[in-house]
Amino acid sequence: MTEIQEDFAAKLDRLAEIAVRIGVNVQAGQELIVNAPVEAVELIRGVARHAYRAGAKAVSVNFGDQVLSRIAVDEGRDEIFDYAPGWRFDGVERALKEGAAVLNVLGADPNLMAGADSGRIARGQKAHAIAARGIQALTGGFAVSWSIVPFAHQAWARAVFPDLDSDTAVRALWDAIFAATRTDGEDAVGNWKDHAARLHERTEILNGKRYEALHFRGPGTDLKVGLIEGHEWAGGAVNTTAGVRCLPNIPTEEVFCMPHRDRVEGFVRATKPLSYAGALIESISVKFEGGRIVNASASSGEEVFKNLIATDEGASRLGEVALVPHASPISKSGLLFYNTLFDENAASHIAVGRALGINAPGGALEKAVGANDSLVHVDWMIGSGEMDVDGVLSGGEVEAVMREGAFV
Repeated sequence: MTEIQEDFAAKLDRLAEIAVRIGVNVQAGQELIVNAPVEAVELIRGVARHAYRAGAKAVSVNFGDQVLSRIAVDEGRDEIFDYAPGWRFDGVERALKEGAAVLNVLGADPNLMAGADSGRIARGQKAHAIAARGIQALTGGFAVSWSIVPFAHQAWARAVFPDLDSDTAVRALWDAIFAATRTDGEDAVGNWKDHAARLHERTEILNGKRYEALHFRGPGTDLKVGLIEGHEWAGGAVNTTAGVRCLPNIPTEEVFCMPHRDRVEGFVRATKPLSYAGALIESISVKFEGGRIVNASASSGEEVFKNLIATDEGASRLGEVALVPHASPISKSGLLFYNTLFDENAASHIAVGRALGINAPGGALEKAVGANDSLVHVDWMIGSGEMDVDGVLSGGEVEAVMREGAFV
């Protein structure tokens, strides 16, 4: 093995260790469920090693091939797009209720569904979201520990580095992933604990402010996002209802909160493309009235976006608002990853669809008056080095939160 290969193997092992010890925080006697693309087998073997060292009683892996999804859209009969194999979801839901943790490994081809029937894609997404509602309730309410980590492969790498040959592009993407996931240092686990502590400090400051709304202003954007009463800012690590500390997104740079579903007004323009369901949606521009999107356009992928916000009544309203400094490491890389796990941590963002229980008063979603509900939850980026954000206090006073993308 060459020195370069040894360095790569060491970093990949550290990513696996971070996923197990910081991401899902596997406990002794716990089952770990892993959902991953077939290309990620090397990383998953590392995950299994660290999980068993942590005392896992089983590591159960569901491998998938994203190309099969494109084959289904192109070749399947029309009626299959309203169907989801319930037994698959039922089995995972049962395992989660019995205490399993779940790790999702992501690395989709952002151009997978280019030119495909967007109506079929939307129906398939909705059918699977309905089948997964039980799983979503458990993960969204942090009844279980869960996390998401990335994996590089050729199709994704070619999208990020179109001027490089496939092998060089993959190496470059891995370098960017290792930097963003803080695997470069020897003490990767310690680095993540320190980073999570810094994010927690930021949430404590924001929670002390009790803002009634956030006001975003920038090119193409003048948006006022009302926050629910008793909201809780969150970011970094999270405690499950069983008291296990997990970190849902690796990488992460955001702190986020819950908008009031009826109190969003104004217009906003996306600052980065959104990769959703294998399609690329660019230059999203929307107008909100009474919390609802009443006008929407995009320079490409417009039909996909309109199908998304038409999924159900809540899909055209907000479930999350997040602040990310423009100087975050992912932003400073200068790369557009075409992957929301990364791009949402390069810019402040909003999410259409379902609200997150972690932002509710006391973490209890039923206590969140004004919480949005939907089958979907999709983040898209609105922040930049030109974005200013103000916090509106209960008496109407306004104070600066961010200027030119930096926290004040």
